[in-house]
Amino acid sequence: MKHSEDHKHEHAVEGKNQQSADQDAGVEHAGNHQDHHDHGTDHSGHEGIFRRRFWISLALSVPVILFSPTIQGWLGYSLPPFPGSAWIVPVFSVIVFAVGGVPFIEMAIPEFKDRTPGMMALITLAILVAFLYSLAGTLFSLGGSFYWELVTLIDVMLLGHWIEMRSVRQASSSLNELARLLPDTAERITADDEVKTVPVSQLETGDLLLIRPGESVPADGIVVEGESQVNEAMISGESKPVSKSPSDEVIAGTINQDGSLRVEVSAIGDDTALAGIMRLVEEAQSSKSRTQLLADRAAGWLFYVALGAAALTGVAWTIATGFDLEVVKRVTTVLVIACPHALGLAVPLVVAISTSRGAQQGILVRDRISLEEAREMDAVIFDKTGTLTRGEFGVTGMQVGGTMDENQALRLAAGLESDSEHLIARAIRQEAAERGLALPEVRNFKALKGRGVKGMVDGQETYLGGPQLLEELNLQPAGDMGKFAQSAGGRGETVVYLIREEELLGAIALADLIREESRQAVDQLREQGLEIIMLTGDSEAVAKAVAAELGIDRYYAEVLPDEKDQIVQDIQAEGRRVAMVGDGVNDAPALTRADIGIAIGSGTDVAVESAGLILVKSNPLDIVRILNLSKATYRKMIQNLIWATGYNVFALPLAAGVLAPWGILLSPAVGALLMSLSTVIVAINAQLLRRSSL
Repeated sequence: MKHSEDHKHEHAVEGKNQQSADQDAGVEHAGNHQDHHDHGTDHSGHEGIFRRRFWISLALSVPVILFSPTIQGWLGYSLPPFPGSAWIVPVFSVIVFAVGGVPFIEMAIPEFKDRTPGMMALITLAILVAFLYSLAGTLFSLGGSFYWELVTLIDVMLLGHWIEMRSVRQASSSLNELARLLPDTAERITADDEVKTVPVSQLETGDLLLIRPGESVPADGIVVEGESQVNEAMISGESKPVSKSPSDEVIAGTINQDGSLRVEVSAIGDDTALAGIMRLVEEAQSSKSRTQLLADRAAGWLFYVALGAAALTGVAWTIATGFDLEVVKRVTTVLVIACPHALGLAVPLVVAISTSRGAQQGILVRDRISLEEAREMDAVIFDKTGTLTRGEFGVTGMQVGGTMDENQALRLAAGLESDSEHLIARAIRQEAAERGLALPEVRNFKALKGRGVKGMVDGQETYLGGPQLLEELNLQPAGDMGKFAQSAGGRGETVVYLIREEELLGAIALADLIREESRQAVDQLREQGLEIIMLTGDSEAVAKAVAAELGIDRYYAEVLPDEKDQIVQDIQAEGRRVAMVGDGVNDAPALTRADIGIAIGSGTDVAVESAGLILVKSNPLDIVRILNLSKATYRKMIQNLIWATGYNVFALPLAAGVLAPWGILLSPAVGALLMSLSTVIVAINAQLLRRSSL
């Protein structure tokens, strides 16, 4: 606690350092992970490619459809011919194939190389066969073509993949966010006691650094001179600032608060704790197995079904009628209609609508696989600070002595803390404001380093501080106040004392406040059969108190970042599908390692970037909504895949000519019509997701 002028200096320095860090810090670290970042950029580029190619292909498809003889026959119209009009359909179709079809062929190459055909392979099979058959029919006058089917197939697939890319945001910038915690410069103390500003990259082990109030620590080190409070919440998860004095360790990326420190560098670069967290995040990301979407698996099955049906069709018709042009046309028809338009939209449409529904409920979906798999989670791990709790101090109780009541004591305490920006000071002022108390005038204010504050209030010398202040004034809480302090301490709460003219007037207990929604969220998740687990960097006493308050049986206290990551792995080894909910840098590796990472939206950028799902409202109850949305989304995906692929059960045999002896043959035009009908049904069914109750 300190005077307002000290705090103004602290915040000015902190603001300057933050701006500098935002602009420059982390360049070296970002460079070390270029491959990781390229991955995210690639997805952004794909979205732009699909968007541009879709609009170009759609515009070029309009003339193809308008001039298609089949479409004109169906709709009963005809366009007046003009020189070259006969070439509009084939020429524009070739351009659409080049603009919109070739990218699918390029993306199918890895599937063919890996012998794992999926959606790209199926699309490639259909568009290549339709294109080559139609082109051969035009150049060699074979009769028949699939031009309008070709362009509409390409248009729908481009649209589907554009929607898919828009709904996917890969967790690619979390390492950059981690790197930004580090300042780009440090103040190094030379042998002749001069202070020089140098780039962090030039620091060496053994260097002596000056860490001013409000500055970020540039490297791991040992305090050799000075005392201060250091905010380590973004690294350790500890909700309270940690006191630092000679021989104590400081961690790169943490923020010095109220005093100057001289620190000897003990680790730099890749050896720092922050770099270790970065490595954990990267390893956790790379360790996640590639999950195939249901649509892609269905496409893989259809690929082989189409090839098998085409081969059987060719053999059967050749045996029955001999090999001729009609056999080629029949085989081509089977291959073309094997790729239903609806399959390309079945999952992307549901994903787009589910992400929209989620956003309306305050749930941002960054990774569609996380939403799809959330329905399977059976264990939820909560970080405590900032997740189950608000991450800010509040007054939890008071005990006063003599004739003074709580409001009088709180009024005096808030008056003494009126100029301070310390977490405890803000909590006391907030409580006084909520009670509508008018603060007294304070004269001769003085901050007592590491002990508290004092000042003249109503002509009497008044103190506010912790146990060290009591010790200095030779005071000891007794009776009810002593029991109150002991009980609060047992719960891991912070207790400060109000003293006037060496008389102990009262005690105020403060703690990180539990969110109002946390108990309800824990109860509802448990009702659905999930185990609730809490992790925290706080002390055993604090963790035990919060777990007891919320009814959580299993918790881990004083957990370091790498231990959180390991605990997630241990719980996964029990055969559980784990969801991790957190908000801090220290949660980033665990968020990435978990089967489903859920970040509190009010948390740090790196936590948000490391998670697949984000709770914008910072409401733990939204995890229940995630579970319900995941189940509803999965149901719609399955239903759409049934509609999209079920049409093949009917269309493929007809196209192959199973009913030919009875004069029933499926023409390419009718097959295309069935594809369109399937697409409409899939689109309507996806829209019904908007009515699902969450």
